[in-house]
Amino acid sequence: MKTFNYNIKNGIENSNINLELLKNEENILIQIFCGQGYSNLKDIIEKLKKELPQSIIIGTTTDGEIKNTSITTSNTIISISIFKETKILASYADDKNSFNNGFNLAKNLVTSNTKLLILFTDGTTTNGENFLKGVESFSNTTPICGGMAGDNGKFTQTFISCQDKILKSGAVGVSLNSDKLKVHNDYRFNWSPIGIEHTIDKIEDNRVYSINGMSPVEFYAKYLGEDVAMALPATGIEFPLIVEKDGIPTARAVIAKHSDGSVSFAGNLEEGDKVKLGFGNAEMIMQNPIESLNNLSSMKPESFFLFSCMARRRYMPSFIQVEVEPFAKIAPTSGFFTYAEFYHNGTNNLLLNQTLTIVALTEDSSESDFKELNLEPKEKNEHARTIRALTHLIQQSTKDYDKQTAKLNEEKLYTHNLLAAQKQFLRHTIHETNTPLSSIMWNVELHEMELGKSRYLSNIEVAMKNLFSIYDDLSYLVKRDQINYSTQRIDLTDYLRSRIDFFFQVALKAKSKLIFDSSNKSRFINFNETKLQRIIDNNLTNAIKYTFENEDIHIVLYEENDFFKLQFTSHSSVIQEPQKIFEEYYREEKLKEGFGLGLNLVKKICDEEDVKIKVESNNYFTTFSYYFKKEDKDENSIT
Repeated sequence: MKTFNYNIKNGIENSNINLELLKNEENILIQIFCGQGYSNLKDIIEKLKKELPQSIIIGTTTDGEIKNTSITTSNTIISISIFKETKILASYADDKNSFNNGFNLAKNLVTSNTKLLILFTDGTTTNGENFLKGVESFSNTTPICGGMAGDNGKFTQTFISCQDKILKSGAVGVSLNSDKLKVHNDYRFNWSPIGIEHTIDKIEDNRVYSINGMSPVEFYAKYLGEDVAMALPATGIEFPLIVEKDGIPTARAVIAKHSDGSVSFAGNLEEGDKVKLGFGNAEMIMQNPIESLNNLSSMKPESFFLFSCMARRRYMPSFIQVEVEPFAKIAPTSGFFTYAEFYHNGTNNLLLNQTLTIVALTEDSSESDFKELNLEPKEKNEHARTIRALTHLIQQSTKDYDKQTAKLNEEKLYTHNLLAAQKQFLRHTIHETNTPLSSIMWNVELHEMELGKSRYLSNIEVAMKNLFSIYDDLSYLVKRDQINYSTQRIDLTDYLRSRIDFFFQVALKAKSKLIFDSSNKSRFINFNETKLQRIIDNNLTNAIKYTFENEDIHIVLYEENDFFKLQFTSHSSVIQEPQKIFEEYYREEKLKEGFGLGLNLVKKICDEEDVKIKVESNNYFTTFSYYFKKEDKDENSIT
């Protein structure tokens, strides 16, 4: 085969194409890469079909064109390939369903000896991934190449063509059918993920509605700035989301922004996908591409077709040609910059973004050795070195960040397991502690009933009641997330008396006295008994612990509007920082025993149950007040 590439920016009549030499050729494939819009594409097709009616012609609009070592924009490149032993078939599909277009094209084009499908779709309406799945559903072993059409970054209207048919939407393609033709395909990605992982929350096919709880527009504004978000989709093509698909890091570039803040990507994502933002790794892009291509030296390429993402050109506009130069030194090279690239990976068709896809073709059976060729791309200017340095900095910083993240995750897992083990140990300890505590208390009471009270037994009883209070706090803390604490009707007056009676001996031991100031009137609330006990017991034990010797502790309960106001008043040291006493582990008097957990537990319960707390402290008294909502009479009325 032979391929000839022509620049026809000013029309075929002003180019150096000698169409007369091609009129006797039978197997001619013409690819038109047009960056000059519909009218120019139409004009070129008409003239070529008139002069070479036997030729097979497919075309696409672009976001840049490739002709050997040069890169152009708003230009038109014609690539003419002449085959000796390869038959060419062409077809198009314009169904509204992208999957159907893929299936129908493959059905029309694939034969028993098809070596390659070259496929172009429109770049704004087709779902590229569904299209490729349609092709794959008919034949999953036929290699493919090509891409989605461009319109110079406007994302408004692209065009594709097959023979003299020009389509605004749909797909076109040709098949190369031969027993002699050799085809090698490969790709270069060179886009690196950066930053933290993000989760796709809501998506329908290729339209994403939510990322990490944000609309995609908000997401891009947060991480790349308002200017980038405002300029979507044009800017989004350069900063894709990167996700791994079928073992290949795959970019998903924005192709449309919608009024509701959602965006459409060139390919599908799935709900729950973990993605990162990507940036172009210029350091890798400017390395020799030939060295990274597998098995290319086993054939002697006669033509290269390159289909590269528009982002690669826009990211490095002044020196992107360094990526295509090595190919042009081996064989004629042509292609275009796409809105998405098509790639075949064994038995799967993949839609790629930010990627250079390469197809090498030959009808020559001999092997080639590239060692004698100077294929190393050259840096064109100092700007290239600057970009490479900045890229290296970003890449290395990302590696350092990933290492630190991995270490933090490992430490987080260790801490989580340690806390879980500690919680489990505490749960078992509390469970095992209840039995001996209860046994000691019962035996103390039995001994007093049989032999009377004694100073030593009273000391044991006081100590046991303090232990029971601590035990109840710990038990609640361990179980609070596993148990649903339902409410019940409680007589607050009666319940307070029972808890005061329980701690009465404890107060006497501390040389204080508990005095309950309240009428005998019942005062009902709807509350959970376990939570109520934690509030009352912690306030009683704290008052006993901190009240000066020989000072009384007053517990007052009375009505105030729609609330029952419960007050614990004593004479103790002035609380210096009332706003801190409810914090975990905070204790003002360091010499006093305790963990500083009781009031924090009380505060959490009060917040959960909408109980207002008020603290007053001066040289004469310290008062903790709690406002409980009165019972809703309607809930307990009999009808």
